[in-house]
Amino acid sequence: MNPQYLPRQWVIEEAISTSSDRYWPTVWRRLRKDSQAMISLTLLILLILSVLLGPLLWPVSPSQQYLNQISQGPQGATTARIVETGRLWPSHDQPLPPVDSLQALDAHTEGVQLVWPAVEGALRYQLYRRDSQSAASSSGLPLASFTPPQRAYEDRLNLRPEPFVYQLDALDETDQVLASWKLSVTPELALSRYSADLANLPQAETLALPAHPLGTDHLGRDMLARLLAGGQTSLFIGLVAPLVYILIGVIYGAASALLGGRVDAIMMSVVDFVIALPFLLFMILFRVAVGTEPGDSGITAMLVALIALGWPSPARLVRGEILKLREMPYVEASRLMGARKRHLILRHLLPNIMGSVLVTFTFAIPSAIFTEAFLSFIGLGVVPPSPSWGSMCNDGLARLLTQPHIMLFPALAISLTVLIFNLLGDSLRDAMALEEKP
Repeated sequence: MNPQYLPRQWVIEEAISTSSDRYWPTVWRRLRKDSQAMISLTLLILLILSVLLGPLLWPVSPSQQYLNQISQGPQGATTARIVETGRLWPSHDQPLPPVDSLQALDAHTEGVQLVWPAVEGALRYQLYRRDSQSAASSSGLPLASFTPPQRAYEDRLNLRPEPFVYQLDALDETDQVLASWKLSVTPELALSRYSADLANLPQAETLALPAHPLGTDHLGRDMLARLLAGGQTSLFIGLVAPLVYILIGVIYGAASALLGGRVDAIMMSVVDFVIALPFLLFMILFRVAVGTEPGDSGITAMLVALIALGWPSPARLVRGEILKLREMPYVEASRLMGARKRHLILRHLLPNIMGSVLVTFTFAIPSAIFTEAFLSFIGLGVVPPSPSWGSMCNDGLARLLTQPHIMLFPALAISLTVLIFNLLGDSLRDAMALEEKP
């Protein structure tokens, strides 16, 4: 039917509907042409799929402890030799073989048994150990000092299956070096039968150790399993909290703008009061006041705190958008044609603010993730042993210099997630700004 024969209100509604139908396809076309948007969207999909499907592909419990693999770096599946280390070596009745230099009778990560020849005139033997990467001119770490006739020693100090260099100096009464030997040793990976998780195993010479692609933490828990489980916690809080408080803000801001007058002033005063509260300080006080019961993960309290303090900003945004839109000519025309307030809200106002709300939601997600990570980092967020990226960073802080992987991987996960959402939000905002709805 020709539009000129239709009632005027129908013509206006048809024009608005046609424009609305063209708007979102246009935004999507512009996003598809934006390489930054497509890369960030692809990475976001991969991140969500890895967090959701990762535990199915890597079915390792994030709370399972491998006591014989504490604070280990990334490693594949391997086998370890089971050794007896409860006895003192060498025993008094054990004869030592004759040697002409420093030698290792047995070398594994539970102990390196060293023996050396007696040196005539020596009053003291000094033993050093250094990593193979250390300077060759360095003697290394002083391990022990011996007096004759001792000529054997078992090193059990923090051994790893990596090359070590031992140096033994025979000294006289004036500390002059009478003889010096160097020995390069690579200890074999071994486990003591006296450790807690091997005591009840059947007699065996070797034990198969599982792979840990990202290593283990200070309690021997698999880092990959905890990273996936922590991602579920962090993304759950980062998605649910903004979704809820933006929904509350949309309803509150829309109601304030439409009611107007004194009601609008009172409602905005409440918003101003909540916004004036110091966000992090109030969040910390709220978490301390709520506390946690035994066995509580702290996720519920975190969600409540984020929702209670996050809704005023979107409420302000929505109120401003609606105040601007309700003065637009097409809204005035629809009102003059007799459209009811419900029709104006559902047909004209809400669809036209969804772009701004969507961009706000995109930027609110990384903010919520970072807030959760910060509070968990300082011990006021997710309660251990429930994993989250923030609490994992807190666990790794004290071991940053010795086992940096414990903090590196969750910190990278937080940084990558926040970057992805920020880039996607920038692209979405630019795509929507290119063509405003009427």
